[in-house]
Amino acid sequence: MMKTQSFKITKYSDTYRPQVLAVWEKSVLATHDFLTPSDFEEIKELVRTINFNDLQVFCLVDGNEVAGFIGVADKKVEMLFIAPEYFGKGHGQKLLNFAVNELNADKVDVNEQNVKALKFYQKFGFEIFERTDQDDQGRNYPLLRLKLSM
Repeated sequence: MMKTQSFKITKYSDTYRPQVLAVWEKSVLATHDFLTPSDFEEIKELVRTINFNDLQVFCLVDGNEVAGFIGVADKKVEMLFIAPEYFGKGHGQKLLNFAVNELNADKVDVNEQNVKALKFYQKFGFEIFERTDQDDQGRNYPLLRLKLSM
């Protein structure tokens, strides 16, 4: 049984990079079953090129272990990923609370096929205001753009 009290939200540093990339991959494989294998590999390569220092990225850590992370740019949640072994324990909510309260995040895009993520954000108070037919890279994965309702 894990205690969430031992988890701390800490600013990203490059020492976390290998773990952040590993969490991203495990999380996407567990939640984005609608991606084709080749699209997954393409996106994975794209993620590998991200300089996480260019965003407001914060990691949820337990000791030296990264359990999840959130990235915000221009008040928009650009990434929120939790390692699958930590799903359903309130960690995503903890990170999202931090982003909303500390970083003033009020927007997020969700893949339409990622129903669990959509429900998660809607439960938090986000509402859909727009739908796209493709993702930001032009792939055929519709996005739902959400904004926090006040």
